[in-house]
Amino acid sequence: MTSPRPRHLLDFQGWTPERLTALLDNADTMLAVLERPVKKVPALQGLTVCNAFFENSTRTRTSFELAARRMSADVLTFAAGSSSVSKGESLRDTLEVLTAYKVDAYIVRHQASGAAHLVAKYSGKPVINAGDGRRAHPTQALLDAYTIRQEYGSLEGKKVAIIGDIRHSRVARSNAELLPKLGAQVVLCGPATLLPADLAALPGVRLTTDPREAVRGAHAVMALRLQQERMNGGYLASMQEYADTYQVNEGLMGNAESGAIVLHPGPMNRDLEISSEAADGPRSRILKQVENGQAVRMSVLYHLLVGRE
Repeated sequence: MTSPRPRHLLDFQGWTPERLTALLDNADTMLAVLERPVKKVPALQGLTVCNAFFENSTRTRTSFELAARRMSADVLTFAAGSSSVSKGESLRDTLEVLTAYKVDAYIVRHQASGAAHLVAKYSGKPVINAGDGRRAHPTQALLDAYTIRQEYGSLEGKKVAIIGDIRHSRVARSNAELLPKLGAQVVLCGPATLLPADLAALPGVRLTTDPREAVRGAHAVMALRLQQERMNGGYLASMQEYADTYQVNEGLMGNAESGAIVLHPGPMNRDLEISSEAADGPRSRILKQVENGQAVRMSVLYHLLVGRE
């Protein structure tokens, strides 16, 4: 018996490996759409998708907006900085206003962990979490998984090293939750001050402060940005010391599998967490991640809004 189709994508709770694999399989179809001269299908025609971004974003917001438009949806883009939120309106009051516009689905980005869950609770409509605080960023993890799968055909038995500011990274948390469901091993690496011990409890995940150990035998290595805007001091001795030890560069990649790929969720601090040589070299799949983001987000929208059981 097939498991119920999830109503939302807030994180990966309730998402089975079979559902996740079907979603990634469908992204292959969406990628083929993006390679056509006319990059559009009528799958969401007549539906309205709200891009509700309470936190600044360029890449994710643009990717979601294009994904919805490629599927012929009407898109309502809401930016908190130019809205009544900046005047003190609550999230629930804002949501009631947006609901009055007959929105069919919400894509939510918010600085507070759990905000997307609140929107799902109050809206009664499908909700996609586009990043909430430090907690989750599921579509970024899906496009990361899709990019690795493109390279190797499967994530089964693959080792993925994620190096950097794990403590403040919703991308690291979502990848640590998702990749083992698809058969991968995940190693999270960074300075001890940026490596939350609770993540070691996740199945298929281990922690280390040694980047060479993390990368040894890895099939994919992801560098994470140091989120200095979320730090309140005391996490690092100096940026130079961090770069000397944890930067993803050609020297560090020498410990990985010979064909290992380099990933980064962006935006990058070049020559801090990742060298320009690694970011632009033949191992890099960073621009491929951006390209795959549209196809994966189209697949998510299709999965949640079309042909529900």
